[in-house]
Amino acid sequence: SYQAGGLRYGLSRPFARHALYFDPVFNRRPGKNAQYFPTSHHLNWGFYVVAAGSDKPFSVLAADSPVDVAFWGSSSGQFFPRWTYEKVSEGQGNLLGDTDFDEWGYRQVDNVTDGIVAVYRNKFGPQVSKDDVFFYVYGVLHSEQYRSAFAADLKRMLPRIPLAASTSDFEAFADAGRKLSDLHVNYETVEPYPLAEQTAFVTDPWQTYRVEKMRWADKSSKKALIYNREVTLGDAPAEAHRYMLGSRSALDWLVDRYQVKTDKDSGIVNDPNDWCREHGDPRYIVDLIKRVTR
Repeated sequence: SYQAGGLRYGLSRPFARHALYFDPVFNRRPGKNAQYFPTSHHLNWGFYVVAAGSDKPFSVLAADSPVDVAFWGSSSGQFFPRWTYEKVSEGQGNLLGDTDFDEWGYRQVDNVTDGIVAVYRNKFGPQVSKDDVFFYVYGVLHSEQYRSAFAADLKRMLPRIPLAASTSDFEAFADAGRKLSDLHVNYETVEPYPLAEQTAFVTDPWQTYRVEKMRWADKSSKKALIYNREVTLGDAPAEAHRYMLGSRSALDWLVDRYQVKTDKDSGIVNDPNDWCREHGDPRYIVDLIKRVTR
């Protein structure tokens, strides 16, 4: 039901975007991604949580593209999109007098129901919008107090969301969720954090910023990241390491994923430097580290 030959981007792990050939010939189990991102023309966003019963700690991250089922390095997870798209069968719209579908033949369905919005408006006021509810949930799922209070439940079931104690609390969580979602979805354009960058003089920027395998200078403090023989990024704030996504911090995901690696069975080389060249930006990975630190 989704667009054949649909080349777009997807997330394989946190902050690791890859080109994805989203096609039934190549994707054995597209899951419901085909309803969330049916064509490259259909924009959507949502958040991905660790599945109930996973061996990885609970975590959540917003995304605006298809997400790998093993996003956290775990066996499974679940994506909660803002919208779902329904394919309107040929002639159905005209037959029923229904014109509520786009030029590609899809109808957008709001995943925040009228019923749940009524509950929130009854509790917090008529000004509550469907986006407010969605962002409120995202904010609550990032609350350390929430994760601590419901730690046992989060290990064995999908999150259940309590209502805030007051309208001001609801608005605070919704505002936090909105800001977090913007940071996480648009992580490639966030203002880079001013890490101390020590760079040896090399005339070719593609060689200067080429990555092979990064490592921390001191694994206990993780203040300085040895990017390669020419570049070291220092003064990483301790707060950056507190932001955990599954079993790794956000920065440790970058160290793990952005390295040159050869698949033993196929011999295929996964080289993140190719992404830099494709986008004409030799500093992409260095700046990505700074952006995720932010």
